[in-house]
Amino acid sequence: MTRTRQVAAATIATLALVGLSACGGSDEPEEDTKSSAAAPAPEPTEETSEAAPAASGDQPAWALPAKEAGEKISTVKAGDITVDVFQVGTTKATKTGQFVDPDTNKPLLDEGDDIVFVNYVITNNGQPIDLGSSRVSVEARYDDWKYMQGMDSIVDDALFEEQQVNKDALAPGAFNEKGVYPFGAGQKYTYGENFKYQKNSPITFEVTVVPVDAEGELLHDKRIEGEGKGTIK
Repeated sequence: MTRTRQVAAATIATLALVGLSACGGSDEPEEDTKSSAAAPAPEPTEETSEAAPAASGDQPAWALPAKEAGEKISTVKAGDITVDVFQVGTTKATKTGQFVDPDTNKPLLDEGDDIVFVNYVITNNGQPIDLGSSRVSVEARYDDWKYMQGMDSIVDDALFEEQQVNKDALAPGAFNEKGVYPFGAGQKYTYGENFKYQKNSPITFEVTVVPVDAEGELLHDKRIEGEGKGTIK
């Protein structure tokens, strides 16, 4: 046999061995792959797919500790958000308010006038939502309030501390430049306000919520509103 034929024969034998090795090595992995593909995917349990969020009492990271002093006088529902309104107490105004009566040019709220504090306990009973800088807005108006502007109030930190009411919901250092404040399922926060005290006066509370997107842009098409009645005692 010539050297050329010897080399050709050796090459053919080598290729045959390589081919047999490749075929023999593919049998077992192929069976494993089929076995793995046939395994059924886990189905979602009823608890995972249908469980509704419950009010847990937790607070958003950006909120001050909740305060719940006073006697409840109203509950307002705006979608899945509930605002419970509590009448806390009365005291004297320590300064003059910002608005005047257009007819008399006298302050609507003057130093020494009786004012009443109310506290808003706000709970998210639904899915998580991103609130904007206004968060959940509540406007209170006596039913006989005859002025276009809202009811005046006094800004006095000492009075809010005395009445055990948060002047604002936002905790120190929690300001978000984008204006995005996540409000989780079951979470709550509180804040309050004061206005002129009118004993035994019917009052209406209007709640407005305008969610925001991840960049803090207001989603006006998802605006939520609610209204509730009560009586300042």
